[in-house]
This record gives sequence, C-alpha cells and structure tokens, in this order.
Amino acid sequence: MSDETRCVRFFGGPLDGRVQELGDAEPIPGTVIRHIHLHGGPKIETRYELGLTERGWEYRVAATQHEPEPDGLR
Repeated sequence: MSDETRCVRFFGGPLDGRVQELGDAEPIPGTVIRHIHLHGGPKIETRYELGLTERGWEYRVAATQHEPEPDGLR
C-alpha cells in the first residue's frame, strides 16, 4: 500500500488543506470526527466525515445539526 492511500486530506473548516496519516486501523467511510477550537474565544466545534473518492481518503465538513429553538425565542 502506498503512502498516499494511508493519508487523508481535510476539506473545509479550520483544518482545510491539512493532510495526515490514517493510522493502523482500517478506515471506515462515514466515520465522523470532531475538531474543537478553543483559542481566544468561544468553543467552536467542527465535524468532519470520512469518505473515499477516486483521489483517496478525504475528511469533509459534515452538515451542522442545530438544536431546535425553544418556543418564543425566534
């Protein structure tokens, strides 16, 4: 297996453009990881979903799920 097939590239969010090794475990498409940014302000959480494309493994920013607003706060 080549080095490229054991690496994953990030698309979108604060990790955009980062490339890292997948590690020894077998990658599973659809796996979601969280990146939490704590520097100098409020906590910002970004979720990335793992997928396999013709170019290799990619983590793409996953859709954000918002909690429903309580009645009367809209």
